[in-house]
Amino acid sequence: MKFRRVGDSGLVVSAIGFGCNNLGRPNSATEEAGEAIRVVQAAVDAGVTFFDTADTYGRSPGLSEQYLGQALKPVRDQVIIGTKFGMDMRGANGMDFGARGSRRYIVRAVEASLRRLDTEYIDLLQYHTPDNLTPVEETLAALDQLISDSKVRYIGHSNMSGWQMAQAHYVAKELGRERFISAQNHYNLMDRRAELEVLPAAITFGMGVFPYFPLNNGLLTGKYRPDGGPEGSRLSYVRQHMVTDADWNQLSQYSNFAQERGITEVEASFSWLASQQPVASVIAGATRVAQVQQNARALEYEMNSQDLAILDEIFPPADRVALY
Repeated sequence: MKFRRVGDSGLVVSAIGFGCNNLGRPNSATEEAGEAIRVVQAAVDAGVTFFDTADTYGRSPGLSEQYLGQALKPVRDQVIIGTKFGMDMRGANGMDFGARGSRRYIVRAVEASLRRLDTEYIDLLQYHTPDNLTPVEETLAALDQLISDSKVRYIGHSNMSGWQMAQAHYVAKELGRERFISAQNHYNLMDRRAELEVLPAAITFGMGVFPYFPLNNGLLTGKYRPDGGPEGSRLSYVRQHMVTDADWNQLSQYSNFAQERGITEVEASFSWLASQQPVASVIAGATRVAQVQQNARALEYEMNSQDLAILDEIFPPADRVALY
């Protein structure tokens, strides 16, 4: 396993992370605690140190955190736990009035996450989605206090645009608050819009990036065909339109690219993401031990400049694609 710093901070994470959105998710192999814990422990055994969850994940809010805390309890001081707040918890944290970036709500959310994770601190607390009601000054002040109280060690955010990243950075600098060190955004070969603002902003402000949906809901795994995918696969019951709307000529070229190099399409996708600056860790979800082990080995193949140029032809960079 390779390890990387998160931006200019002192936080170091495994270059392949474990995405915990499937822990406790209905109709998944990791819906129940036993299998969820087994898969997480397999990730630890494979060298993964970064585990990314959120308070909303699971069939009931917080279930993913609960399973993760149980699984990592024996190795807590050897791993990095990232969780998130700011999405609708459907009343689990009390009335939030839509102001989930407020001081009142953040403190309640973090205390609840600490209980579910059964830990004294959160390594990386991430603001899951921007709150258009609360001034970012108040949000940063609350997060800064949590770091001072040793309940949180670093802070990051998710789903922010470039201008929001810039605003948060300069407000933190102006007020002398702790700054965000990471950005978690949608980014993969088939959706490269993060290259327009998010990645340049992250580089400018010394932040690491965690791409989510690195396999574009499975379309970049090679297991789907124009007429569908394996029974029970993700796109067989959600977002079915993604299969019918996909560019299958593009995906066929991609399959040939991987085959010519003797690697899987999963390995190619992760290796490409890991080659992009300033990606710190690729968030890889899994529901089976074999998937975890495959993901952990994905960076054994390193992309060279020729590989990257070919992939740019198959999947054009965002600045080459007309946006409307």
